[in-house]
Amino acid sequence: MTPAQNLLPGDGRGNLYLFLNRGRRTMPTDEEYWDALQRKICAKCVDGDGHGGCLIAHGRDCAIKTHFPQIIESVNSVFSPSVEPYVEQLRKRVCAVCTSQSSGGECRLRDETECALDRYFPLIVQVIEETQLKKRLQG
Repeated sequence: MTPAQNLLPGDGRGNLYLFLNRGRRTMPTDEEYWDALQRKICAKCVDGDGHGGCLIAHGRDCAIKTHFPQIIESVNSVFSPSVEPYVEQLRKRVCAVCTSQSSGGECRLRDETECALDRYFPLIVQVIEETQLKKRLQG
């Protein structure tokens, strides 16, 4: 843990949310996360119809949809003002098991900005954390 993380409430590994909620488990449901992602990411995606529907070519799957549970887990494992720790967790937990990435860590889709997950990841992190904040303020 870095000295800066020692100054943060929680344990510096994404548990600030629970600290702020004094231990209450008021995390958003998968459905709440997915609805927020569809509204804010899918509606703007270059592979979408402008209304949250996906138009990815037949035979390909959207990485956001395919790896949705691992994405939530990855983002929730980090608490940082910088995107780099989030990207590090994404590479470890999602990209490492994605069939589009080679065993050497290369990914043609990512390199050609054809991976929606990689293309929109900073915004995905923001949407997930905003969804958590909204839930916390409601709870």
